[in-house]
Amino acid sequence: MYKMIAVEEGLANVIQALNNAGFKTTPLEEHRLQNVQAVVVKGDGTDILAPEWPVKLPIVNASGRTAAEIVDVLRDRLS
Repeated sequence: MYKMIAVEEGLANVIQALNNAGFKTTPLEEHRLQNVQAVVVKGDGTDILAPEWPVKLPIVNASGRTAAEIVDVLRDRLS
């Protein structure tokens, strides 16, 4: 079964790498978080995840990481 990953807007290279690695991706939006196993954020100081969102998922900060490193982190956390 595939893993669905929510990815913040602006991370096209991460989306491509995740899709190539067999993950499914969806835009990071509050109403879609029930069906995802992890979240990838840009980590640029903006807080896309509002404090009231009931997120109990692995959240990966993409800042300073390559797309391949993010794929490796998600494989590790979701295995």
